[in-house]
Amino acid sequence: MAIVALSQQIGSRGIELGRMTAAQLGWRFMTGPELIAEAAARFGVSEDQLLVFDLRTPHFWERLRSESHRYLAYIRAILLKEVSRDNIVVAGRTLAHQVPAVRSALRVRVVAPLSERIKNVAGEERLSPSAAEKHLRDQERESKARSQTLSGVDIDDPALYDLIVNSGTQPMESLARTLANAAREIDASADADSQLALRDAAIAAEVHAALLAHPKIRDAQITVACRAGTVRLNGPGLVAPWDELVSEVARTVEGVSAVEVGAEEPPMPYPTA
Repeated sequence: MAIVALSQQIGSRGIELGRMTAAQLGWRFMTGPELIAEAAARFGVSEDQLLVFDLRTPHFWERLRSESHRYLAYIRAILLKEVSRDNIVVAGRTLAHQVPAVRSALRVRVVAPLSERIKNVAGEERLSPSAAEKHLRDQERESKARSQTLSGVDIDDPALYDLIVNSGTQPMESLARTLANAAREIDASADADSQLALRDAAIAAEVHAALLAHPKIRDAQITVACRAGTVRLNGPGLVAPWDELVSEVARTVEGVSAVEVGAEEPPMPYPTA
């Protein structure tokens, strides 16, 4: 099993490249908006709420940061669940760095020269070149800021990706063939350990999202880890009855074989005068 996850610079045609790659491979293909729709249905929120991660809602995420972290967890849970199922290509603005660095995953950043991206945005949005450039720069600044705040990453950091592709220098068909060939090699060589690591990451992400969605738990500081289907929950105050409650929620997630709960000591209160 292998996956290809693409994150695109605005105007770099990354989603188009992902679709072409999936077609060459005969694999499933999903976009960011499709993942948002699935997350909204799964966790009982509206797609408009999850569009906090869509660049058409500038700065909205800053006003609802606690909710934004919850929504990000919902989307990541759906993303990892989908990529852990079978061969798939996913493409969006900030998907690749959400996928764990495992041998079965190819995380791709799609870039293009600024002039090319301005031309593409002008055509897509029906803007003049000057308006398209302003729109592009504003959107990129916003995207970078929200990823830094919500995920703690700089989306322009090349170390987040396995491959960086310049869509403005080669024909798209050629680039799609390159990615498809790389995906086939990964699919042929991926070992069981990397697939297990991806499934464990997907289980941990879904348990984390389920805890955040629960009305009695959502604000608790709980860390989630998973190894070979065994979920480990840690956090301050996880004693009875809270330990049983979080365990029950974790067990509802498909693939969880056992749950272990560790109660951390709550921080010592700061003395006041």
